[in-house]
Amino acid sequence: MRRSPKETAESARRISRRGLLLGSLQGAFVGVLAFRMRYMQVEQSDEFRMLAEENRINIRLLPPARGLIRDRNGALIAGNEQNYRVVITREDAGDVDAVLQRLARVMPLSEEEIAAALEEIAKRSPNLPITVAERVSWEDFSRVAVNAPALPGVTTEVGLSRSYPLGKDFAHVVGYVGPVSDYDLSKLDKPDPLLSIPRFQIGKVGIEAKLEDSLRGTAGTKRIEVNAVGRVMRELDRQEGQPGTDVQLTVDYRLQNYALARLKAESAAAVVIDVESGDLLAIASAPSFDPNNFVRGISSADYSALTENDHRPLADKTVQGTYPPGSTFKIVTALAALEAGVITTEDTVACHGYTELGNRKFHCWKRGGHGNVDLEESLEQSCDVYYYEVAQRVGIDRISEMARRLGLGMRHDLPLSAVAEGLTPTKDWKLERHKKEWLVGDTLNAGIGQGFVLASPLQLAVMTARVATGRAIAPRIVKSVDGIEQPIAPAEVIGLNENHLRAVRKGLYAVSNSNRGTAYASRIVDDSMRMAGKTGTSQVRNITAAERASGVISNDQLPWNRRDHALFVCYAPYEAPRIAVSVVVEHGGGGSAAAAPIARDILLQALNDGFPSLSAYPQSQRSRIEAEREELDLIDPEAPAPGRIRA
Repeated sequence: MRRSPKETAESARRISRRGLLLGSLQGAFVGVLAFRMRYMQVEQSDEFRMLAEENRINIRLLPPARGLIRDRNGALIAGNEQNYRVVITREDAGDVDAVLQRLARVMPLSEEEIAAALEEIAKRSPNLPITVAERVSWEDFSRVAVNAPALPGVTTEVGLSRSYPLGKDFAHVVGYVGPVSDYDLSKLDKPDPLLSIPRFQIGKVGIEAKLEDSLRGTAGTKRIEVNAVGRVMRELDRQEGQPGTDVQLTVDYRLQNYALARLKAESAAAVVIDVESGDLLAIASAPSFDPNNFVRGISSADYSALTENDHRPLADKTVQGTYPPGSTFKIVTALAALEAGVITTEDTVACHGYTELGNRKFHCWKRGGHGNVDLEESLEQSCDVYYYEVAQRVGIDRISEMARRLGLGMRHDLPLSAVAEGLTPTKDWKLERHKKEWLVGDTLNAGIGQGFVLASPLQLAVMTARVATGRAIAPRIVKSVDGIEQPIAPAEVIGLNENHLRAVRKGLYAVSNSNRGTAYASRIVDDSMRMAGKTGTSQVRNITAAERASGVISNDQLPWNRRDHALFVCYAPYEAPRIAVSVVVEHGGGGSAAAAPIARDILLQALNDGFPSLSAYPQSQRSRIEAEREELDLIDPEAPAPGRIRA
């Protein structure tokens, strides 16, 4: 069919429009392509040159600065120090063994360190930097940096590492940090990515472990450019993490230092508590150890020396150690009997040196007996027979109930490792635990703090503070977090008859102020600081009838580990109590001879915020006390506090 001229013209116009549209699209495409080529060749030339050279961008986590730990006055207990490290990345290194051998020719690197690095590299992701050496000298650090072109995958880093400027003084309280282990990771549902960083350190024990989440902080990141041989060319971007939260404790570093020094070489513990606030001012376990050794990598020989020491320096005896409280527990038995109404303050018991129960004799520590004694005299002279009789009258369940009211037999809520609950036994407890009925003889033993009864030095300090104030004082060790003071809950009245408390306190005053008192030799003669206290001696061995007949072997004639534990609890000033102290000396012998002098000295140190005047001591002891002060391994009193925050 032949088209008309009009149709032909219309068709030509449509073709022309299509051609124009197609040409426009082609032109736009060519323009965009040309612009893109120019952008890639000019604007992105550097980036593509890096890619051509097989450069790449890595993102790495930045460990945050760990939170600081300070004492109640701002002295630094746990801080961070600069640490020069050498790291290697397997993906960038190529032949790792060869690179490590070359590195060993540049800086001192033992075969053990190389083996440890290779073991770590095998377990980790290929693009994860592995620490080969840390705390390297500036000279070695510089030498490695200069030789970087010959050491593919090896880089130098400057980081922070934990340090404890006061060494052994706070080892048990603050604890220490160490590398993350598989066991640590197994306890977490969603581990922080920081924990995947090789040799990243977290709290292992003590405050460091219990407040780990607060102290750790959050990770930062950095983007770095790495070339084909693994050398870091430049840092492209950095986003700092959030530092860990600072923590302030209630302890006083100088008092802590004194308490630990005063315990000397004993296997012992001392706890000092403010009876108003419950603040733990000192909490010392001896012997101690230097936590810096664990942070830096303790040797097998040094670790064995700690674990094989019969004085157990790694154990925190203040909260983990539980001991028969001995005669210090007579405070509990006396109050239980008074509250139950089975005795009065005037009632007397005749002590002839023992009590008979069936065919068994329960002996008093004084072989010839004390004669007739009332409540005050029973505490003053620590008569066992009095408490055998009183314990039978009141019964074990009421004794245990009173013990718990005074803070024994419970786990106090503190961020410390393995805080012990102790034991205040009952009839039901023995039946459930030992499948045996409770015996009257068990009650007699418990009445003088022997048998099944167990208490920690911390619990004994709390007990003493509660008796001194009549209130349910609760211990605390964290004063503030991130500068925010932690609230102190008002201590409730424990609900004991005030007359009964006064009677017991009067007996405790006689212990150290009457010339018949068991701690009279350790008295304080300054009237403004008079002390009330109670001695305790707990047996760790059975004494046979034959030995009693021939004469009980004295502690100093026995092997150390068979000697009695020595205990003493006290508070002062008697009229207006401020400080309570408990001391336990493992296998120290008698409480009056071994524990009371230590507790008295620590108490005076706490009351005076330093050495008291010698006039606080009995005249006959002053020259000896002065000489002993010179021998103590103390912080220089004139030296400034480490890392002290100045107002």
